[in-house]
Amino acid sequence: MYTIENYMESVSSIRERCGSFEPEVAMVLGSGLGFLGEIVKDPIIIDYKDIPHFKHSTAPGHSGKLVLGRLAGKNVAVMQGRVHSYEGHTPEEVVFPIRVLNKLGAESLIITNACGGINTGFNIGDIMLINDHIMLYGMSPLRGPNQAGFGVRFPDMSTTYTPELRKTAHTAADALGIVLRDGVYFYFPGPQYETPAEIRAARILGGDAAGMSTVPEVIAARHAGMQILGFSLVCNMAAGVLDVKLTEEDVLAAAAEARPKFSALVLKCLELM
Repeated sequence: MYTIENYMESVSSIRERCGSFEPEVAMVLGSGLGFLGEIVKDPIIIDYKDIPHFKHSTAPGHSGKLVLGRLAGKNVAVMQGRVHSYEGHTPEEVVFPIRVLNKLGAESLIITNACGGINTGFNIGDIMLINDHIMLYGMSPLRGPNQAGFGVRFPDMSTTYTPELRKTAHTAADALGIVLRDGVYFYFPGPQYETPAEIRAARILGGDAAGMSTVPEVIAARHAGMQILGFSLVCNMAAGVLDVKLTEEDVLAAAAEARPKFSALVLKCLELM
């Protein structure tokens, strides 16, 4: 288990590189979506392996770098990629960077992922604003002794995805003429893709999109009192929706194709926050 000293060691290491810079917004960019980190102004780039206690991402499309700088008028800390439980990490290790960025000063979190569409009304390339999530698999990152330096033992999850920020996202999408879906993200631990039967079950339970990330980090961010805005990019239709084989290559290709509108939407949200 990490101690508060471990988190502060990482904070101190980052501050040695960035000086007095404090991020207002932390951003976690999922599979193939790290391109936003490439347009940060006056960037300070730190490899995860150079930050104490950070785990290095091994998933495709995750470069494993922290980028600090200015984006759309805001001080940001951009995580180009994340670590996942399926890489062999504990939930606490998965959320470690979120807690570090919170201690570095970030009070808001924009989190993104590449997902599979469960809702048959969705299309590949659609962006879904996450309004809630379902996690039936895996352990909570809050399991074990409570880290009182971040939050209370039993955090409320009824408005996890900040209503005001969700309104901001819809305002931004309308201004840009982007169709923004709204739905529930269903967490699966992976790394195998879901079976058609699992997707049918998830649909019955109210899931609109399926993915292997995001929820652990969101739980930790909520525990720490952060404001949260989440987006899922539909990079494929989930298992059984279409008669096609699911591959990581298709996911990354769909993310690349959606780059212009996805970037525009996130930047507009940052501007309006």
